[in-house]
Amino acid sequence: MKTIGVIGAGQMGSGIAQVSAQAGYHVLLSDVDVDRANKGKAGVEKALNRLVDKEKIDATARDAALGRIETVAGSGSFAEADLIVEAATEKEAIKRAIFAEVGKVLRDDAILASNTSSIPITRMAQASPDPERFIGIHFFNPVPVMGLIEVIPGLATSKATVATVSEFVATLKKEIVYAEDEPGFVVNRILLPMINEAVFVLGQGTANIADIDKGCRIGLNHPMGPLELADFVGLDTCLDIVMVLYNTTGDSKYRPAPLLVKYVEAGWLGRKTGRGFYDYSSAVPVPTR
Repeated sequence: MKTIGVIGAGQMGSGIAQVSAQAGYHVLLSDVDVDRANKGKAGVEKALNRLVDKEKIDATARDAALGRIETVAGSGSFAEADLIVEAATEKEAIKRAIFAEVGKVLRDDAILASNTSSIPITRMAQASPDPERFIGIHFFNPVPVMGLIEVIPGLATSKATVATVSEFVATLKKEIVYAEDEPGFVVNRILLPMINEAVFVLGQGTANIADIDKGCRIGLNHPMGPLELADFVGLDTCLDIVMVLYNTTGDSKYRPAPLLVKYVEAGWLGRKTGRGFYDYSSAVPVPTR
């Protein structure tokens, strides 16, 4: 495997591009237009510069990694990719449209993967040209920092595809958790109900934001409280994942907290919008309730 295609140059896609380039792969990075792809590559450059400043890599390694990332427009350039990773927003319709489009140029020996954090792989594989070569590769945010990747085969995914993807993950120096194709897989199946319940606790007035997060940081020894983490992930993404769990399983225990829905409707999505459960307009985030 020599060339990795990454579709989506946002925070996740650019992170996947960075770790792949640092591992020595030629990376094709795309988005809805080349300007957004270039913006994603600029973000990678900033991240690599920080690593140079911290003396974790040298300037030569930085320049080599940047040189391996090629920004492209459209799907035509992906014909040379050995592995294509979709890292678009957590909306199934958007992902399926991407799979159908890139499937037109996917080589007969290439693998198509989704970075979905919750959507069933078997179902999405029907939008790919070959479900045997379709798989879930769930990276965690921020990709260069987090040491875990979930690998999720669909019902039709071949053993050869799983083996190839496992070898790829190993070259990135990440640990693997293999998950069955169930909603939310392993980590988000556990994490998102906790975040959702924390929002229920807030909405019902059991405790305020600061105390909910303090209780989980200290009482559970978590590095972040659940509401702070929700802001970091993005409240819209949290709601999307909870809705996948709820709609796919039909289990009422995954019903989204009304306050989470209300914040998303208000456009208070967390760090990326400057306000969620915390207000990020000052140097020190302040709880909004």
